[in-house]
Amino acid sequence: MATDFTLSEGANVLSPQDMLTLPQPGVPLPNDIGDLAIVPISTYSFQDRKSHNSLSVIALGDGHTYDIPLPDGGDAFWLDSRTIAHIVTRDNIQSLYTIPISTFPLSSDLSSHAGSFPITTASSFRYSPSAQRLVFSAYVYPDGLVETVKEQDTAYENRGNSGLVYDETFDRQWDTWVGPKSKALIGVSLAKVDAKWVLGETYVNVLKGTGLSSPVEPFGDAHDYDLSQTHVIFTAKDPQLPKAMHTRQNIYLVAHDGKDLRQLTSGIQGATHSPVFSPSGDKVAWLELAHDGSESDRAKVVVYDLKENVRFTITEDWDRSPDSIIFSPSSALIYATTGDHARIKIFALAVPPTPSSNTTQTTQPTALTSSGSISGFTPIPGGRATFALSSLMSPNEVYELSGLDTAEQDILSGRKVDVKATALTRLTSFSSVGLQGKDLSPGNDFWFKGTANEQDTHGYVITPPGFERGVNGKWPAVLLIHGGPQSAWFDQWSTLWNPNVFASQGYVVVAINPTGSTSFGQKFTDGINKNWGGRPIQDLLIGWKYILQEYPEIDQNRTVAFGPSYGGYVINWIQGNPELGFGFKALVCHDGIFDTTYVSYTTDELFFNNHEWGGRPWDPVAFEASRKYNPAYTVAKWSTPQLTIHGSKDYRLPESEGIAVFHALQQLGVPSRLLIFPDENHCVLNTANSLKWHYEVFRWFDQFVGRSQA
Repeated sequence: MATDFTLSEGANVLSPQDMLTLPQPGVPLPNDIGDLAIVPISTYSFQDRKSHNSLSVIALGDGHTYDIPLPDGGDAFWLDSRTIAHIVTRDNIQSLYTIPISTFPLSSDLSSHAGSFPITTASSFRYSPSAQRLVFSAYVYPDGLVETVKEQDTAYENRGNSGLVYDETFDRQWDTWVGPKSKALIGVSLAKVDAKWVLGETYVNVLKGTGLSSPVEPFGDAHDYDLSQTHVIFTAKDPQLPKAMHTRQNIYLVAHDGKDLRQLTSGIQGATHSPVFSPSGDKVAWLELAHDGSESDRAKVVVYDLKENVRFTITEDWDRSPDSIIFSPSSALIYATTGDHARIKIFALAVPPTPSSNTTQTTQPTALTSSGSISGFTPIPGGRATFALSSLMSPNEVYELSGLDTAEQDILSGRKVDVKATALTRLTSFSSVGLQGKDLSPGNDFWFKGTANEQDTHGYVITPPGFERGVNGKWPAVLLIHGGPQSAWFDQWSTLWNPNVFASQGYVVVAINPTGSTSFGQKFTDGINKNWGGRPIQDLLIGWKYILQEYPEIDQNRTVAFGPSYGGYVINWIQGNPELGFGFKALVCHDGIFDTTYVSYTTDELFFNNHEWGGRPWDPVAFEASRKYNPAYTVAKWSTPQLTIHGSKDYRLPESEGIAVFHALQQLGVPSRLLIFPDENHCVLNTANSLKWHYEVFRWFDQFVGRSQA
């Protein structure tokens, strides 16, 4: 193994360290009158090995910004148009402070203490000004009381042993062994008293005694619930079903005092997400998957009329799957953030009149954006909306979309929307300094005839700095294989595996969205079911050979491949099937799968593999399908040098999968290396660890196809 390897750096190169030290903005949160927004920002410094947090206050319209340092981090949200709430945890006490904001000039005053919480796990905050009610999530014991948590924590920590006993799944999830606490939604008063904000002392757990837990772990947040003046709407796993074997989440409505709990879903659906109230208060909406057990089913928009007690689906025949929804200020439209052809766009859907009974129908969606990937879309007064937009070339920046009132009138009148009548304005330049002079590729779309008869298959080519057409056989190339498998390479920034970072190390990057990928229709997504080593691999092979033909500038003797998660499975499958003819000189597998049958027993969320393979691992259909496409049975044919990476806290695909791959390669005498992160889960989140990750990946590739091999 070469020891003199160094990562490529330079004024025009986006090195891993450059990427990791860029500001990482969140999504904008506008105030109620729509003249200001706040954006949390985290910036890592390798000098002191710390993340430095701040809050950027943005004047919507001119984009002027004012930064508030947040040395202790913490959530921030609006209480009114000129007051920010900031949550701070110090010395094992979690408190709420208020920060007054002035606009002439844009500035902040000294913060004031409004009160402290009896726990330290408060998160996912929402505030209702009309109800003067703050709701948040927190971990509580079975008694449901936040007031007893600290005392019970002490008793639990001093119980004298570390044993964990389980009588049912979940025993662990994502990166955590499940303990005696669960998440609950807690409400408390928060109002001005004599011109000073005061946090109340009486806490109401609206889930107490219900057996429900929300937000839904491991990734649930404030998007799992919403507030009106009188009620909370939320999604929660069905308490009657084993959580590790089912995805069913019901939508519930409960009063702020915890009374009058109602289930709004049918109880026969799958997962639900993104419950929201209409501003008019008479309707709610959510995203609903039809099939219990599938987390990649098509999400449909469901509206529930609270006055008529009627539930109706409005996107029955729309072959796209929204990620989140929100009503327009008039309540006449729903805006859906939705993946479409490897972009994440905003679509507008008219809310039809309430039918007489529960039914399904389809409202024609209208795309309002066309490029990049949008998150945090929030309508504001004046026919405008704010959101974050990232791309292959840039992390999140804040944008404003105007002209939505005219677009709404067109949609409601049945006229075709003139998207050019809406104006998209970029308001921030958080990363402009860090990206100045960097030679980045926007990503070139390409389409080819894959295994899907009814549609072409998509991919991106990202070229390195200095790339020239006509200089044949000069550049090495890397095939990036995405995880999921129901995911996609989007026109989107990533700090985990960034295509432009790979390109900046001198590689032509090929990122293909094969069968199983999202944003190309549900049939295309479902095509991977029980077929992991079939159609998706053929799509990758066809697309790879297509690019080698279309880009003679690639040195076909210097090609490599990388894949995380399902992509790691593909790496191991390619390793054991050399007859496919990819021709890679080196491989990198990140938290992949070695044994598709065995991992169906050891994974945390059993429903996932049960769905993917057609049953439990011993059921005949699943047993045969998982054996047919099992890398473990191909080991005798392994011969390509491979770096295997795994996190020890990965309970989705336990580290034994990666260790087994490494042990097999070592016993075969194949050049191989193992990189273990004892403190990481399925992803490498620690910034210093991420730099090590990038160094080892590019060092491995360089040994076999790098500069010395040219």
